[in-house]
Amino acid sequence: MFLDRVKVLLKAGDGGAGASTFRREAHVPRGGPDGGDGGRGSSIVFRVDAGQTTLRDFQYRHHYRATPGGGGQRARRHGKVGDDLVLDVPPGTAVYDDASGELIADLVAVGQEAMAARGGRGGLGNVHFATSTHQAPRHAQKGEPGEERWIRLELRLIADIGLVGLPNAGKSTLLAALTAATPKIADYPFTTLEPNLGVMDLAGDGGIDADQRRPTVADVPGLIEGASSGAGLGHAFLRHVERTRVLVHVVDGASRDAGWDFDVIREELRAHDPVLLEKPTLVAFNKMDLPAASEAWPAFRAARKRDSLRTVAISAATGEGMDAFRSAIAELLPPLEDESLPEPSGIVVHRLDAAPDRVTIRRESEGVYRVVGRRIERLAAQTDFTIEESAERFQRDLERLGADAELRRAGIEPGDTVIVGSVELAWEAEPWSARR
Repeated sequence: MFLDRVKVLLKAGDGGAGASTFRREAHVPRGGPDGGDGGRGSSIVFRVDAGQTTLRDFQYRHHYRATPGGGGQRARRHGKVGDDLVLDVPPGTAVYDDASGELIADLVAVGQEAMAARGGRGGLGNVHFATSTHQAPRHAQKGEPGEERWIRLELRLIADIGLVGLPNAGKSTLLAALTAATPKIADYPFTTLEPNLGVMDLAGDGGIDADQRRPTVADVPGLIEGASSGAGLGHAFLRHVERTRVLVHVVDGASRDAGWDFDVIREELRAHDPVLLEKPTLVAFNKMDLPAASEAWPAFRAARKRDSLRTVAISAATGEGMDAFRSAIAELLPPLEDESLPEPSGIVVHRLDAAPDRVTIRRESEGVYRVVGRRIERLAAQTDFTIEESAERFQRDLERLGADAELRRAGIEPGDTVIVGSVELAWEAEPWSARR
């Protein structure tokens, strides 16, 4: 099965908690705080592996969880940093945030990596919170939760040549004639239900000066009218022709109206992405072994000449015209020194966090308020509200960041609920308490 689109849930590792410990040694009655920091949690990274050709590894497993960071220890010993979880994907994989639809990375080059879920930062140990007036703090930060998100992976095949055309045009037969691939071939439409790949040898039986290029050829399942808007099998595979260097438009010369067949596919390519019509294109007028194709060939060739499109007459079944076809392909492909360069090059999207980090208040229902802000949400997640000192410190953070004043301005009353990130708090006098 050729799997080219999946959704996976990623949960990066939580950061380790900072330690709240005190130095204990003989003859040192007041050793002071010595709690170490927690380690950063593992991130989840996608990496291009040349040995992968489909997304089949994600067919049965859709949830991935990375390891958390280690907790801090006494004597200022830091927790272990988690090892990143690396998931291998084939070249040509696009990584999207499924909720927003934003592109995270377009992975093409072998070894290219992109972080899809960031591990949480480790919490600070109590050694960081000692001051001249508060020399024995019990407060230490919890680890920051790791990022959790649904990711959509879409594979776009990286091939030098893409075969497109209506069902039963002879694309699979042509692929078999050009390469050692063995696709299913039959005399009925939609024989091909998934893309097939093969490697074409342009050298043939030539000598030392023979063409050394060996382009890859992708046979895309047959398109039909309306494929760009979701009709037929071709809709799911139109994206596989986006990365090809050369398009080979295979036309059934023996059909009732070969010109109409040609126009249908051109319109679907234009509707999907007009850039596809700008790619080098070779029109293969197939099935010349049949009388109907021989009769239709002159008029079809004249029409394509007016469109300035190169056309060759072939019979993939008998081999007629295949030498001319190979020569035409050789002229359209880039030189050997450029052949290793993927098209287009992969990208990793880097987005800066918005600044400044403003705190806003949303009233979700009667007596329920939500505090929104990147920094305040992180502080809430890293606060242990079972420790009175930590809860008091968070109260001061709320006042310092302006959330306290905004809540009072919004009309909050004692007993109301305040939600900060995933933490629910009861609005009391002081300090706040976490709801159970």
